[in-house]
Amino acid sequence: MSEPTGCCCASTTPSYCDHCDLLVGLDGLHVVDVDKTGHGVLVVTMESAPTVMGCPTCGVVAESRGRRTTTLVDIPCFARPTRLRWRKRTWRCLEPACPTRVFTEQDEQIARPRGLLTTRACRWVIEQVRREHASIHGLARQLGVAWKTVWGSIQPILATLADDEARFAGVTTLGVDEHLWHHVSPRKRGPKELTGMVDLTRDKDGRVRARLLDLVPGRSGTVYKTWLDQRGTAFKAGVEVATLDPFHGYKNAIDDKLADATAVLDAFHVVALAGRAVDEVRRRVQQEIHGHRGRAGDPLYGIRNILRCAAERLTEKQQARLAAAIAADERHDAVHIAWQCAQRVRAAYAHPDPARGRQLAEQVVASFPTCPIPEIAKLGRTLKQWRDAFLAYFDTGRASNGGTESINGLIELHRRIARGFRNRDNYRLRMLLIGGGLTPPPPPEV
Repeated sequence: MSEPTGCCCASTTPSYCDHCDLLVGLDGLHVVDVDKTGHGVLVVTMESAPTVMGCPTCGVVAESRGRRTTTLVDIPCFARPTRLRWRKRTWRCLEPACPTRVFTEQDEQIARPRGLLTTRACRWVIEQVRREHASIHGLARQLGVAWKTVWGSIQPILATLADDEARFAGVTTLGVDEHLWHHVSPRKRGPKELTGMVDLTRDKDGRVRARLLDLVPGRSGTVYKTWLDQRGTAFKAGVEVATLDPFHGYKNAIDDKLADATAVLDAFHVVALAGRAVDEVRRRVQQEIHGHRGRAGDPLYGIRNILRCAAERLTEKQQARLAAAIAADERHDAVHIAWQCAQRVRAAYAHPDPARGRQLAEQVVASFPTCPIPEIAKLGRTLKQWRDAFLAYFDTGRASNGGTESINGLIELHRRIARGFRNRDNYRLRMLLIGGGLTPPPPPEV
């Protein structure tokens, strides 16, 4: 008599061990053997219980022809690469008129036909890339296979998800921005720029859950228009707010294809334009006074970082340094005035009351174009040209392109993790996955 706590597979009885089956966790398969190779790979042999099977074509009860063993790559177990040896049952149809002669056991819950990885291993790889920022090469090392084996197993899954038009449903706020996906010659890999469309729709709690919708080559209004046309009339009719950075190509596409949507100029880019104007004034005044770029010891060069800060965040020491640098030469007053103008732009966005913030923004648009400082006047003309999109921020619940910029941050992170990309299609699928644009179906409950 075997020990009461021993595995039933160790005895002479042909029954399966429920504890072993529970540990492996593949519904419908039973563990018949566990072994370890000389390389430390754990090998689990499994099979389904014998049962009557009908022909999938004609339904006639088929004759068993034994089993055929298929080896699959499974998720790591106990810090070891794991192989699943599936002893598939095979049958022969006895109906002479049936076109099916011999067929083999298949279960897509365990593995896709002719797949190299189990279904749960594919799901594990996808979740590791999406949630844990893992690299394909690192996951391949854990599984004990090559990079091509891992990517070749999940690429069809991601491509199927990317082709599903249902993922574009429910978009009411749409963001757009561009980024560079490579830094080599365009003759080798095509355009460096990719235009990214991001879903910035708020959830029921009013929070933005940014979701990358697509990446298309190029940076132009035509690229954006083409993508919008591909989505169809229903999609375009559902977009109520469209955020963008100050690029007329995207603005023209919004005006042409999203006529009922409100275009909103991104707050971050507007504040950045104001900060850039202050830097340009500082550099110009520096050159006019000293005839060279800023150096250590020059008053304006010493406050270059302070001029980029919000006034309310300056410490007493920083305020004293700013005042001393401005008082060092009366020609520095232009820099101080430019800094105050930039603070007015920041104050409009930061005001807790959107109505009052809009009033401050309207004052900026009205007064800046006539400023005697040329850089501020140029900023004023830019904001006047974008007046409607600039002021729309205060009428759309403070809609911005911030979620789009966060997606760009994730893209940059994964491009560094992967040490760059050479294939744009693979790049697109990878970024759609980590950007939330592809949502694999949840695993079945066991």
